Amino acid sequence: MPLVFVALGANLEQPKQQLDSACQALSALAQPGTLRVSPYYRSAPMGEVEQPDYVNAVASFQTELAPLTLLDELQRIELEQGRQRLVRWGPRTLDLDLLLYGDEIINTPRLTVPHYGMKQRAFVLVPLADLAPDLQLPCQTRLAALITQSMRNELIPL
Repeated sequence: MPLVFVALGANLEQPKQQLDSACQALSALAQPGTLRVSPYYRSAPMGEVEQPDYVNAVASFQTELAPLTLLDELQRIELEQGRQRLVRWGPRTLDLDLLLYGDEIINTPRLTVPHYGMKQRAFVLVPLADLAPDLQLPCQTRLAALITQSMRNELIPL
C-alpha cells in the first residue's frame, strides 16, 4: 500500500479550522492508524493576487485508493469545504495537492506526481520534512538537499 503525501493550504473562512476539517476528511481515505499531519505554518501567498496569508501543512497516510481516485476524493473534500476555482493562485477555503504517491512518477493530463512545483515551495518542503526528514523523492533527490535556511525563515509556525 503506497504512502502518500498531501499538501494542505487555506486562507479563507478560518484557515486553521479548514485544515482541521480537511484532516478529519483525509482520515476516511487513510488506512486506520496511518494518518500523520505536520505542524501548521503561516506563509505569504504566491502570485500577484492580493489576499491573506495562508495556513499550510502536509499530511501523510497509506491508502488503497488509486492515484486518480485519490485525486477525485481530494477535490471532493475541497468542494465540500467551499472551494471555488475562480483565480489561479487566488484565495481559497481549502487547497489539497497530491505531492507524492509512493515512489510513482505520474504524468497525465489530470495529475502530475511528484507535484510540479513542490521542489521550490517552502510551504510544502518544510512541513514535508517534518514528517519525513530522510525522504528521497522519486527523482532520487534527497528532500533535505532542497531545504534552505531562507525557506525555513519564510514560514511562521503556528
